[in-house]
Amino acid sequence: MNIRFGHSPDPDDAFMFYAFAEEKIPMRGYKVGHVIEDIESLNQRALKNAELEVTAVSCHAYAYLADKYAVMRSGASIGDKYGPILVAKKQTPASIKNKRIAIPGKLTTAYLVLRLFEKKFTPVFTPFDKILEAVDSGAVDFGLVIHEGQITYKQFDLEKILDLGAWWHKTTNGLPLPLGVDVIRRDLGSEVLATFPGLFKESIQYALANRRPALQYAIRYGRGISEELNDRFVGMYVNDYTVDLGPKGEAGFQRLLDEGFRAGILPKKITLDFVS
Repeated sequence: MNIRFGHSPDPDDAFMFYAFAEEKIPMRGYKVGHVIEDIESLNQRALKNAELEVTAVSCHAYAYLADKYAVMRSGASIGDKYGPILVAKKQTPASIKNKRIAIPGKLTTAYLVLRLFEKKFTPVFTPFDKILEAVDSGAVDFGLVIHEGQITYKQFDLEKILDLGAWWHKTTNGLPLPLGVDVIRRDLGSEVLATFPGLFKESIQYALANRRPALQYAIRYGRGISEELNDRFVGMYVNDYTVDLGPKGEAGFQRLLDEGFRAGILPKKITLDFVS
């Protein structure tokens, strides 16, 4: 069976897909085609027509997709005491109220969590890989940074104002912050829903067991980052939670959606279910 799998052009996603891309594991009759787009494009694509059989999406976006897609227990990007960061030029006052902030996408989890932190600011929606430049040029006051920008921002002589993952951990008494998950279309049938998630889990486990070649594959998607930063970034977002969400990962995801609904940001209450 052909499966189109959407994922972002980033080292952590690429690391997870190494075994698929290089055919390192038995595929059990599945042929996986890679659709590589930034996460906000994948969010919008899923929302528009649920075209892809399997795709990465933001946890925020899933609030609008739960009727069409089920969450796979493997493949999540979760920060434990860390996550998207807010950056600014040095010596910028820390208050973001009524400020212009570069945002990597309307449906990104980073945007949802920032709105839980402070609602009164002006979002300037900006491609994720242009945010540091926007802050550096003075086009915006702050930048909300995801992906490897979380560890490369100092190259622009910027400083971290806030780590939303750390704030979330403190606010929720210790829960991790789920940022992205991989979801599978519910209409594919019970056999696919019962078998493909396990195959993807094997791909992740293979990469973790063969870290060096998987990192060499992943760095192709690192936009010029060093091997050291590539290793560090993959280590941040491909972890035990990625192999299986586990009870804390589930609780963090459910709490995120509950808080979004309670704050009036999300339109309805979502009760999560998972496939593995």
